[in-house]
Amino acid sequence: MNIASFIQPKAEVSYLRDNMTLHQGLRKLRESGYTAIPVIDREDRYVGVASEGDFLWSIMGHVEYQEEMDWNELEHRTVRDIIQGGKLLPVRIDTSMEQLLEQVKQQNFVPVVDDRNVFIGIVTRRDVITYFVKNHPLR
Repeated sequence: MNIASFIQPKAEVSYLRDNMTLHQGLRKLRESGYTAIPVIDREDRYVGVASEGDFLWSIMGHVEYQEEMDWNELEHRTVRDIIQGGKLLPVRIDTSMEQLLEQVKQQNFVPVVDDRNVFIGIVTRRDVITYFVKNHPLR
């Protein structure tokens, strides 16, 4: 089974650009209502995921070296500066449902990319669980 029918397309998904300032990224993350969202570059290639924790630890790390936070610093650093690229590995559209299941056991959503690593959307844990419940009912 192909995972294409489960993909929430990029047009319907919240994501950040890696060149956004921390302030812009944090605002968009907050508006999304999620705790983590994909990050893409200017060519729409997937580069990682930014989470609330990434923002928090970045700010706290900065404060650790100074007496107080200079909030203007949020305008001079970018989302790319804080993301952990290998944190959530993407899958391709030809990924099997079994492989997808293994990934959603570890994360709430899985980024989906094409063969050029261009971000095309996400598959959520909820969608994968729903598929398996319908097609492999518990006895």
